[in-house]
Amino acid sequence: MKPTLVQLRYVVAVARYGSVTAAAAILNVSQPSISVAIDNVEDALGQKLFVRQRGSGVALTSFGRQAVAKARQVLGEADELVALGSCEANVGGELVLGCFEDLAPYFAPALMRAFAERCPAVTVVIRDETFETLGRRLADSAVDLGLTYDLGLPVHFKRVLLHELRPHALLPAGHVLADKHAVSLAELASYPLITTDQPHSWQHMLDLFLSRGLSPIAQSSTSSFELQRSMVANGFGVAVSYTRPHGDRSYDGLPLVCKPLSDPLPMQRIILTFDTRQRLSKAAQAFIDVAKTWFASHDVFTA
Repeated sequence: MKPTLVQLRYVVAVARYGSVTAAAAILNVSQPSISVAIDNVEDALGQKLFVRQRGSGVALTSFGRQAVAKARQVLGEADELVALGSCEANVGGELVLGCFEDLAPYFAPALMRAFAERCPAVTVVIRDETFETLGRRLADSAVDLGLTYDLGLPVHFKRVLLHELRPHALLPAGHVLADKHAVSLAELASYPLITTDQPHSWQHMLDLFLSRGLSPIAQSSTSSFELQRSMVANGFGVAVSYTRPHGDRSYDGLPLVCKPLSDPLPMQRIILTFDTRQRLSKAAQAFIDVAKTWFASHDVFTA
């Protein structure tokens, strides 16, 4: 028996959310219904789609990745067909946007609002991701588009430039460098450097110093950008960052000083990315257009 659209939606949801339990909760159906759908699709295709991982849900098999990618294509075309009959929009379906966790709070909600005005028939799901998880989610079809910095992505991922940023120094108020117009990496290297523990992030920051022949004093790494800012504000060290929230204060209310770097350093890119091996839906294409327009008309991380 051929898989039905409902069964394919269940399979795609399991791939997207990583477990039958999570997919059932999102879809508001029973877990046995989803398990039966998976069994039916696997029987129809003659191969396993998922392997169970003890304590961590399920993972796609190599064949499962291909099958889910094709299922998403079929479902996307079905949603687009339904949208043709809508007087509100000609793009429908669901779009899952994976956002690097440091960028998500600053851009994801505004982009969702702008996109909803253009494509109200599309349901947008936002997922926070690390540098490590984002590439895997895109490859597994769990995420349609990624909003991130251009770090740690495979070569076959398409990169759509949204904005470029210069790095800046992050200092506690009252620091001896705080009154300077700009500071150099050589000056910062004399003070304890606080980084985040995201692998691609701390390596990139270290490479900035190494490119100038400098070895910074390693102080500590933090689990989040906001904890890094609070550590700096409380005088535990200095940092280098691209992200700059509105209002130079840490979560605990202490002032921070942001200074441009005097070194000729490369710009960092905020991008939308996707796996070129997967079909890009009309909803994803429309979101890219909206994001490019939004970034072109807004100031990003300015004082």
